[in-house]
Amino acid sequence: MQGFIIQIINQFGYWGVGILIAIENIFPPIPSEVILTFGGFMTTYSNLNVWMVILSATVGAVSGALVLYGVGRLIKPEYLKKLLLGKVGKTLHLQPDDIIKARAWFARKGNLTVLFCRFVPIVRSLISIPAGSAKMNLGVFLVFTTIGTAIWNTVLVWLGVLAGESWERIVQYMDTYSTITLLVIAFATFIFGVVFYKRRFKDREEE
Repeated sequence: MQGFIIQIINQFGYWGVGILIAIENIFPPIPSEVILTFGGFMTTYSNLNVWMVILSATVGAVSGALVLYGVGRLIKPEYLKKLLLGKVGKTLHLQPDDIIKARAWFARKGNLTVLFCRFVPIVRSLISIPAGSAKMNLGVFLVFTTIGTAIWNTVLVWLGVLAGESWERIVQYMDTYSTITLLVIAFATFIFGVVFYKRRFKDREEE
């Protein structure tokens, strides 16, 4: 994968960076760390400009985010409610009212959620789907997505510039960051799940 990414950027320059980042936003397993840090390194020996690399990456990322936002808009609340009334809802002990609560929470916290999730591996791409499903204002979504994405891209591209030929070390450090972050998210999700289901079963017993 890394060799393919390097080849694409070497061959297509800014366009390669933008397209790869757009794809990375739709298919999170593609490592943006390699794309951005290598793109930064390329500016040290080619005619590529640092800020143009950052701009290309940001345009690509926002484009990919818009695709997933559109997917989220296609998921109708009625369909989710119907799903939760069936076997899925019974298995997970979820109720249609949980959708209303989730949408209300996203309406209150969605702006900052979209912003800060741009710094979290995998989640930074997938957060666009619930944003679309909650019908978050498109203009607001674009503003916070662009800000978060631009910061992330700027940091990694400049790290690639500063690291120079050692840019792959940055990728290794980012892999460690990604692993730790995902472990923290998994642990937090587990704790949330335990608390949620305890409350749900307690409410049922009281009823």
